[in-house]
Amino acid sequence: MYNKFGQFIDGKWQQSSDKATYEVINPATEEVLGQASKATPEDVDRALKSAQKGLEVWKKTPPWERSYIIRRIADVMRKKQDVLAKWMTLEVGKPFAEAKGEVNGAADIFEWNAEETKRIYGQTVESRFEDTRVHVYYQPVGVVAALSPWNFPAVLSARKISTALAAGCSVIIKPDVITPGVVMEMVDICRECGVPPGVVNLLSGDPPNIAQQLIASDIVKKISITGSSRVGKLILKQAADKVQRVTMELSGHSPFIVFDDANLKKATDMAIAAKFRNNGQVCISPNRFYIHESKKDEFISLFVEKTKKLKIGDGMDPKTQLGPLTTKKRLNEVEELVEKTKQEGAEVLLGGKRPSGFNKGFFYEPTIFDKVKDDFTIMKEEPFGPLVPMLSFKSFDEVIERANNHELGLSSYVCTNSMEKAHLASEKLQTGTVGVNTALIAIAEAPFGGIKQSGYGREGGSMAIKDYLNVKYTHMGLKI
Repeated sequence: MYNKFGQFIDGKWQQSSDKATYEVINPATEEVLGQASKATPEDVDRALKSAQKGLEVWKKTPPWERSYIIRRIADVMRKKQDVLAKWMTLEVGKPFAEAKGEVNGAADIFEWNAEETKRIYGQTVESRFEDTRVHVYYQPVGVVAALSPWNFPAVLSARKISTALAAGCSVIIKPDVITPGVVMEMVDICRECGVPPGVVNLLSGDPPNIAQQLIASDIVKKISITGSSRVGKLILKQAADKVQRVTMELSGHSPFIVFDDANLKKATDMAIAAKFRNNGQVCISPNRFYIHESKKDEFISLFVEKTKKLKIGDGMDPKTQLGPLTTKKRLNEVEELVEKTKQEGAEVLLGGKRPSGFNKGFFYEPTIFDKVKDDFTIMKEEPFGPLVPMLSFKSFDEVIERANNHELGLSSYVCTNSMEKAHLASEKLQTGTVGVNTALIAIAEAPFGGIKQSGYGREGGSMAIKDYLNVKYTHMGLKI
């Protein structure tokens, strides 16, 4: 499957310098999808030099021309929606319909940034002096190292590639070893749509070694990473040596709050949509469910009833709603956390095991817990799987305090029909994003990112492009 791709350097697909490869596994069948190219240090050096040359071309390309190319990428991605979605389902395991939705979201991001290219506005400030002028304008930050994870390979790569292109930067994208194919297909679309050689480059292979070499280079001026808080901190330490600009979207542990005035039918639908997307392997997945004590039993009953109806299976089956976990390692970690949660005193209301009838694949049943306390491990560590701990609360102030009592602050969810509670909760919750009565919070036109140890910087919206630009101020005297 990967024969037509490899490393993408200087506008061409090529094998790694030593022709090394690694296996990519289908998580639904545990079969080998193919052998993907594994970059060597020499390949990384060539990609860096390629991006350096590409930068000189792209930053001089007029913004309207850049915009046209980026918009074409969005259009071609939509035409090749099924091709990209199939890559994603085979590599990640998510249902095909869900994968198609992600491809559309990624195309939206390219379209949004195609427009942002034309709107990099400078500023003229009134000078305090009669014979001087004050001008502020923006310039591309330089070569960008984009480190993308496996759980949303299209959307997260699109955020980094398209924003870099819009700003006039060149970029080196490093997909995860689990999901190289879908990102390779996207990069090939960039080539097809006229992105000049060297402007977009791709390195496939060992993530830590490639990332370390990229960050150590004087050529790289900015890093964009989506990943765990642990990895983000390591990269931040490395970037400090070069004082490189860093955008980090890291781990989350989202609270999901249901107030006593909420419509429980809609709240459970929202909870299921948010929780079980990509089988819970989502940084913004709700992981701490706080239900008002007067509604908890009813909410749990509805939630369990609806969850039982979800069909588990291979993502290529159109009936599938829950695919496998993406790796054997992830499956083992989910199993360990379930056992730990039971040992700490939780009651399993549903699931808690691998589903019957599957001889292969990293499948795990959606699992709902009751009798969970705030100090349980599952309330502190990101589950990154289909695990749902249910808790109750009495008052507004109490639940906000408990929801904020976490080192992570990426996203949160609120269900209420009270405008007062909606506004106050969204203001008081210590997260970078809040979904009130909606599970859809990661959209192209809005700034996405976290606070506290969930990172900093934003992707999406009109703010994102500023992280890829240097601010220059000129104080100009009219005569000497």
